[in-house]
Amino acid sequence: MTPITLFNAKTRTEEAFVPIDPKRVRMYVCGPTVYDRAHLGNARPVIVFDTLFRLLRHAYGVDHVTYVRNFTDVDDKINDRAAATGRPIRNITDETIGWYHADMDALGALRPSHEPRATDYIAQMIAMIGVLIDRGHAYAAEGHVLFDVRSYADYGRLSGRSVDDMIAGARVEVAPFKRDPMDFVLWKPSDESVPGWDSPWGRGRPGWHIECSAMAHDLLGPAFDIHGGGIDLQFPHHENEIAQSCCAHPEADFARVWIHNEMLQVEGRKMSKSLGNFFTVRDLLDQGVPGEVIRLVMLQTHYSRPMDWTAAKAAQAEGTLRKWRGLVAGVEAGMPAPAVVAALADNLNTAGAIAEMHKLASSGDRAGLAGSAALLGLLGADMGAWATVEGPSAEVSDLVADLLTARSAARAARDFARADALRDGFVAAGVEVKDTAQGVEWTLTPAFDLERLKALR
Repeated sequence: MTPITLFNAKTRTEEAFVPIDPKRVRMYVCGPTVYDRAHLGNARPVIVFDTLFRLLRHAYGVDHVTYVRNFTDVDDKINDRAAATGRPIRNITDETIGWYHADMDALGALRPSHEPRATDYIAQMIAMIGVLIDRGHAYAAEGHVLFDVRSYADYGRLSGRSVDDMIAGARVEVAPFKRDPMDFVLWKPSDESVPGWDSPWGRGRPGWHIECSAMAHDLLGPAFDIHGGGIDLQFPHHENEIAQSCCAHPEADFARVWIHNEMLQVEGRKMSKSLGNFFTVRDLLDQGVPGEVIRLVMLQTHYSRPMDWTAAKAAQAEGTLRKWRGLVAGVEAGMPAPAVVAALADNLNTAGAIAEMHKLASSGDRAGLAGSAALLGLLGADMGAWATVEGPSAEVSDLVADLLTARSAARAARDFARADALRDGFVAAGVEVKDTAQGVEWTLTPAFDLERLKALR
């Protein structure tokens, strides 16, 4: 098995990945708050961690990897949407989860092993909050329960901040019932206008951070291998998850490896509705941008670097995928190429893996290309309808055959001017010609021009 190394944000070093139990590799990734369509930036962690999921399954076996990604379906944004539309909250969250599945499916993302909804784990959250209070790490105040940040000595270790620096930089009004400005909410009261559950502290609902801690513990245990999400979640969400989980279960260390993907830009600028460059995934799909193209564009940038979505990159990716699909048509996929696996195993170097796939395409290793593409979630039969084109007509096939014969004759006669003219003419007409050990292979590219081809006769 190719050794896997990953950059661990917790230790700020690249480390050899050694699972707690190779027969039960476990990963948790923070999922969406389900009140609206997923925007293009939301798609990046889905694709990044789907690719890691595929690599882990390749390395340890499909049955030995568990991937959990949650749905936050209790949140003030959802409450606001319900109040503005008059629709039931469950109706909104069910619809949004359906949209999310359809859009992420279109990107070639595998469904995680578990997709827990926060509202199904309220009892586990209440139990964990009770443990934190009993151990002196949380306190009740005015219908709220808050985590006592000063009670956890390692608070700030993940993000590299001290509590005092955080307080100095804070610009928010501090609630009077907090003992410390940095203490965060585990439970808050609910009136009759918003969802609420009975608890020892009154009718209320959970704070955001406790959700993931409770669901991860219930599904993966007190210690598991990988926790992932966008860099925007590192603080405060992930920092707070660590604090409450380690204080509730001090015998474990929660997640061993922390991985964060960088943010997304559009045409070199931060994605923003005010700038007119804000897109949902569905917007692009409806505009005719295939999900497979979106996936390839994102894979071409390493997850740890900001990723810039541009129309030029999308067009280039579409051309690459059409070429690759032409090469693997009718070919039985082989095993992923070792060089592609090695690139992915090197801190999920997807850009390096794509570069290796270009080499496979150039070398004519079509089985290796197909197998490697599958590992990256590309070229699947279920994603290829957008690239379906009719095969060359008999007229085109006969014409190309005649011109290839003419090229061979010119080479034999050492008429290199004619041979070179035919070579350049094929390129101009959108016919890709390859000389292989098995003979001459040719395919039509999206730029095919029949009239230019005829002019070569």
